[in-house]
This record gives sequence, C-alpha cells and structure tokens, in this order.
Amino acid sequence: MKPIQVGILGIGTVGSGVFNVLQRNQQEITRRAGRGIEVTMVSRRNVAEAQALVGDRAQVVADARAIIANPDIDIVVELIGGTTLARELVLEAIAAGKHVVTANKALLAVYGTEIFAAAHAKGVMVAFEAAVAGGIPIIKALREGLTANSIQWVAGIINGTTNFILSEMRDKGLDFAVVLKEAQRLGYAEADPTFDIEGVDAAHKLTLMSSIAFGIPVQFDKAYVEGITQLGAQDIRYAEQLGYRIKLLGITKRTAKGIELRVHPSLVPAKRLIANVEGAMNAVMVQGDAVGTTLYYGKGAGSEPTASAVIADLVDITRLHSADPAHRVPHLAFQPDAMSDLPVLPMGDVVTSYYLRLRVADQAGVLAKVTGLLADAGISIDAVLQREADEIGGEGSTQTDVIILTHDCTEARMDAALVQMQALPTVLAAITRIRKEELA
Repeated sequence: MKPIQVGILGIGTVGSGVFNVLQRNQQEITRRAGRGIEVTMVSRRNVAEAQALVGDRAQVVADARAIIANPDIDIVVELIGGTTLARELVLEAIAAGKHVVTANKALLAVYGTEIFAAAHAKGVMVAFEAAVAGGIPIIKALREGLTANSIQWVAGIINGTTNFILSEMRDKGLDFAVVLKEAQRLGYAEADPTFDIEGVDAAHKLTLMSSIAFGIPVQFDKAYVEGITQLGAQDIRYAEQLGYRIKLLGITKRTAKGIELRVHPSLVPAKRLIANVEGAMNAVMVQGDAVGTTLYYGKGAGSEPTASAVIADLVDITRLHSADPAHRVPHLAFQPDAMSDLPVLPMGDVVTSYYLRLRVADQAGVLAKVTGLLADAGISIDAVLQREADEIGGEGSTQTDVIILTHDCTEARMDAALVQMQALPTVLAAITRIRKEELA
C-alpha cells in the first residue's frame, strides 16, 4: 500500500525529531500503522538550515503554503508555533482536505473551537497529543483510555520550566530570581520566560485537558492564571516544615455549580507521588469514578519526547485515514452535538484551603487579632506556625512570620478576610496566600 505522505510546516527541534524517529523506527511504525509514513516535504524560511536537518531525504521549501497546495500530501504537521500564521495555515490545510497534527497548545487553547468545527465540517482529523505534556500520552488517556469514567478532576505539573525552578529553590534554598537565571543558562527557560513563569503555557494545556475531560468548549479566556514569580524561598521552606511541597499545578474539577479551570502555585502533601516530581519532568493525575486515581509521568518537552507524541498522532490518522468520519474518535472525546454547557466558575466561587504567611510585629495579641478576623469570616484554622523573631531578623528583631493553614472556604470569603488582615497596623508586609490541594 502506498505510504502516507507527510509535510512538516516549520522544521526545527521537534520537526527534526519527528523526521529522525520516523527514519529510525520506520519498520516498527509501519507494522503498527499498517502502511508506511513518510515525510516528503518540509518548510522553513531558512532553506539551508532545513536542508542541513533532512539532507536529500525530503523536499525543502521556504513557503509553507507550497506543502498545503501539494495534492500528494495527506497529513500536515504544524510546528510553527504562535497563533496568527499557524491559525491561517491550519485552516487552509483543513480547507484543502488535509489531516492536521499540531503541537501548538496556544493555537488550540485560543482557536480550538473554530479549528475543530472546521475539521468536523470537512471530515478531516486534527490531532494534538504533542500539545500537552510532551511525550506523555495524556490526551489519548483522557479521550480514549478513560472513556468509561465520569472524570472528577485533573491536576498536573504541565510546565517543565517552572517545575525545574521550584525544585531548585527547594533543594538549594535560593530565591526565584537567582534560579530563573540559572534555568536560562541551562536552556530550561527561554530568554523571555513570561509564558512559563506566569502560568500561561500551563493554562493553554489545562484548557485542552479540561475540554476533553468534561466535554466543554475550549475556553482559555475563562481560566484563572497565576505564576510563580511572587514565591519566596521562605515559603518553600515553611511548606516543607509543614509536610508539603509547592508545585505550579493546573487544576480542573467538576463541581455541582460548574467547572473549575485554574493554574497557580499549590501546596501538595509531600507524600503524594506528584509532589515528588522534580526537575523539568511533567506529571498529570486524573480522578475517575470507576478507575480511581491514575498518574501519568514523563518528559514534557524535548525533540524526541515530543516527536513520540507527534508520530503517535500520525499513526492514529494513518489507521483511520479511510474510515467514515462519523466513526472516528471526536476531537474533544465527546460528540460535537453532545458538548456540555456547564459554566467555568469564576475564581471567587472556587472552594479550597489555604497557606497564609504574614510578616507581623512581634507583639502580644497580634495572632489573636488575625485569627479573630478569620473566625469572623467563617474560616476555620487547620494549623499555625509562628517563627521566633530572631530567626527572621536576627537578634533583637521586632518582626516575625506567622504561617496559617486553613480549612476549605470559598476564594471570595478568603479575599474579604485578607483585605481586613492586611489593614491591621501590625501586619508589616503584603500577605502571601498560596492555595492548598490535598489531591486525595
């Protein structure tokens, strides 16, 4: 049978990984797919650089649209990134009747509804395993492996850069800014790391997982996003003393009122497996009513781990290439006419527990005033840790840190209590608030 022909838009780190793994494992992949899969065209503005990557084994063009226009190309792999040109090219490829594989989480988180609708109307597939958690097959697990379950929540470490930074801060006791520079030097963080450290990259990925888990439209604009830039080394140290570790988590939950969709630093019990995921690794926990808790762990980025996911999509499409579109797995797991209209909850309605750190004057009665305000707000306290003043500012210091762990309450109630606590004259700095997730 004639091999499936693939064109790669934007051959770089991931594209070259796809090309090389396909070449290396061609025999095994063909046995699994039922026919060969060949990359016959690649595009890159710098043709010489692309030529150096693929040699004479594929045609190299500067214009990505030349690949889309080629009637022999069956599948287009979009690895350009961004949301402007990539959106145009993906929609053009769909209109031309090509199947699409993409690793572009930002594109799908923002324009996924439009792209999936266009693909459904045209009867082609858009596959995106590589868009979330690199080489971890979490999309296939959510969309197919757990299809018998009513999924209750998904929680994941889905950004390797931030996990590396938090791991280094914990291991070495260094502040965020110092570790960020080291992460940039080692190549874990970009020159402009904003999307990573502010949680945007994780929110793109979480938006896609939430849609598949709960059958809701892609709604990145409704996600709550908070990064790690305000975390201090002392918070990581205090969390450790209390039996927790701080991780940047993407969390999406089904509740009676709607869907939670949020990315923020979280205290996680140190005994949880996900709390022990270190360095640039990724991990995703999924809670289903039938299966219980499952954990997926592996490399979230890199040339060949991501290529592994891209090629898995290529194999899936090859297997289903000639199948009736109505019999294929839906893009977001649920049939398009059966999507839910459950709302994404505003953060004020989210219920969770909290870690609070207050820098206060070392005076009698300060703790009583703080705990009194929490009690007045209906917020119960789980634990209190008060540091000796000498530990904070040295001998003779007049300041100390008070750390409070609370039981569950709504975010809106906690926000109101924080305003009152911050107004106390004995509270000497901005209060640090970190949400706590038991993930039981």
